[in-house]
Amino acid sequence: MSQSYYTLPEINPAIFDLGFLSPKWYGMMYLVGFVAAWWLANRRLARTGWSKEQLSDMLFWGFLGVILGGRIGYVLFYQFDLFLDNPLYLFKINEGGMSFHGGLLGVLTALWLSARRLKVPFLVVGDFIAPLVPIGLGAGRIGNFINSELWGRTTDVPWAIIFPNAGSEPRHPSQLYEFALEGVLLFIILWLYSKKPRPIGAVSGLFLLGYGSFRFFVEFFRQWDSHLDLYLGFLSRGQMLSLPMIIAGILMVVWAYKQNAVYQPQSTKLKKGKKV
Repeated sequence: MSQSYYTLPEINPAIFDLGFLSPKWYGMMYLVGFVAAWWLANRRLARTGWSKEQLSDMLFWGFLGVILGGRIGYVLFYQFDLFLDNPLYLFKINEGGMSFHGGLLGVLTALWLSARRLKVPFLVVGDFIAPLVPIGLGAGRIGNFINSELWGRTTDVPWAIIFPNAGSEPRHPSQLYEFALEGVLLFIILWLYSKKPRPIGAVSGLFLLGYGSFRFFVEFFRQWDSHLDLYLGFLSRGQMLSLPMIIAGILMVVWAYKQNAVYQPQSTKLKKGKKV
């Protein structure tokens, strides 16, 4: 029966290996996300009133927040026991392990610092950055697929895939589900929504709501971590971390439209504007 399903071939994690240089597919996906974010940010820079130097600083610290926050979050949220046994595990990046929720906290910290330097409200920076994030999220899921990691639960759907690192049973290609929802669809929603002026905090709130909802949904098809128990017998750690995002996203959107404050690029003042 398993012969009728597509078997993902074992793909070398390294794109090529010259000894002194061995770039990895997963790292390349991060680079794709960073380059895409930089390009898209420059396309919308004119509407902010910020300089290219200010934008470059913001993106640099944001990228650093993704890496540091993602690693620290993964260790604390998913491998805390290993960290307690060996705190140096935090620095074993070669063994893999990144968490979106940790990366989000890292980015939020970086954006808060950027907002202080720019002397603008934190949510103004958040609204500008939010539509840029899904491209990197989608690229990262492609990296997970290439590495045959974070695969889905066993299934008999026609499009199931047998992953070389997951035994002989066909599984949901949950990485591709996340690519389609968290990457492509979320990008389209945020990019189109943010093309028109929106109340401050609305775009950030929609990002939290969209990502949290998509991640919560896909987790029903994704194999949970074997060393972590399911909450209430069916909710994964990823779903529990996504629930606060969904709630916060809804509250932020409602609050944003209630406040109806519009950022004016030529100044740091807020102006009451019509709801759009």
